[in-house]
Amino acid sequence: MKILDRLNRIPWWLFAIIFALLAAFYFVLTTQSFRASFDFIIRGISITVQTTVYAYGIALVIGLVMGLGRVSRNPVFSNIARFYVEVVRGIPMLVLIFYISFVAVVDVAGLLGIEGRDIPMNLRAIIALAVAYGAFMAEIFRAGIQSIDRGQMEAARSLGMSYSNAMRYVILPQAIRNVLPALGNDFVAMLKDSSLVSVLAVRDITQVARLHAGSTFRFREAYTVLAVLYLSMTLVLSALVQWLERRLHAGRK
Repeated sequence: MKILDRLNRIPWWLFAIIFALLAAFYFVLTTQSFRASFDFIIRGISITVQTTVYAYGIALVIGLVMGLGRVSRNPVFSNIARFYVEVVRGIPMLVLIFYISFVAVVDVAGLLGIEGRDIPMNLRAIIALAVAYGAFMAEIFRAGIQSIDRGQMEAARSLGMSYSNAMRYVILPQAIRNVLPALGNDFVAMLKDSSLVSVLAVRDITQVARLHAGSTFRFREAYTVLAVLYLSMTLVLSALVQWLERRLHAGRK
């Protein structure tokens, strides 16, 4: 039984994924057609990473503000935040990307006296992803804030702190610590969903892979390389999130 328990604790699934990735990379590096596809598609990885990082940073700010709105006692702020969260979460991601990129951004640019066509598609993609993920992060922050015992807010207020100072110095630091793993998982999810910006002709790795497959008709090579690249990035990021989660769990003991 002890041997079986030890075998069950071994992450065989992880070894299988790593083995498959190593085999795929070996195949890519040693096969001319796959190597050509890899060399072409890898050019788009910087756009994928930049789009994800910039959109995630903006989404964090939106999510924090809207998360505070979700727990606010101000009825106007609270209803605006609830409206934003419910609307954005109720529309498919792809539809949001189209609407924000071709309607919302253009309309706002027009109000500012800017021609919509002058706004780069990369920027539109970043804004669309940020707005879409801001709603999900708002709910994460709301849950994190509500997980803190109400007595801490009451204790801070009894010491003479204002509501905003108590939230800033007492509640939020603890809430953010609690939701860090969830925020990390959202970063991984956004990296994968960044592939949707290829519909805007943004030259991320998905769009570059589509162009390569369409021009060479090497669909197997292009999409195999694309899948391997995404799996490699998400596997590394997921491992970092799990490491962070273990560190936070150990810190509470």
